[in-house]
Amino acid sequence: MSLVLDPAAQDLLFREARTANTFTDEPVTDEQVQAIYDLVKYGPTAFNQSPLRITLVRSAEARERLVKHMAEGNQPKTASAPLVAILSADNEFHEELPQLFPHFPQAKDAFFSERPVREQAALVNATLQAGYFIMGVRAAGLAAGPMTGFDFDGVQKEFLDADHTPLMIVNIGKPGDDAWFPRSPRLELDQVITTV
Repeated sequence: MSLVLDPAAQDLLFREARTANTFTDEPVTDEQVQAIYDLVKYGPTAFNQSPLRITLVRSAEARERLVKHMAEGNQPKTASAPLVAILSADNEFHEELPQLFPHFPQAKDAFFSERPVREQAALVNATLQAGYFIMGVRAAGLAAGPMTGFDFDGVQKEFLDADHTPLMIVNIGKPGDDAWFPRSPRLELDQVITTV
């Protein structure tokens, strides 16, 4: 065994996990969301900057507002998922750095005083955290349906502000009937890894 993680956990997180397209009506609780966040917050980011922000769309009114910004094929999934999360990058993450990177609080000004630098760092690191979030959803025994098929400007104006860049929408819940498309192929190791 080259991996120390239990094979059942490997299956739960990777081999058997799929992007869900339908969900049951079983709710996703605040306690489950708390448990997911308490796990994934430990994933590494540069300077521990942690720029991911999560907007949970729970109310029917907010769901209606979101669905109108989704691509047509994604609208039914988002309308019926028990919980929907808007994942965004906080471009003002540097304000938290004195708390998050206490051994070098000057990082806030030394590296991130300019907005374009912050936007690039936030994009890369919040996207990394979005991956952790999806794995956390799977670790909770739920399915995630991450999507980028939506009107980014519309979602930002409707739910966020100019300091937050939307990254993806994630439908969350227990998978429903016919939840999966057929498994798509993956690249082999020699197509991906180069040794120099």
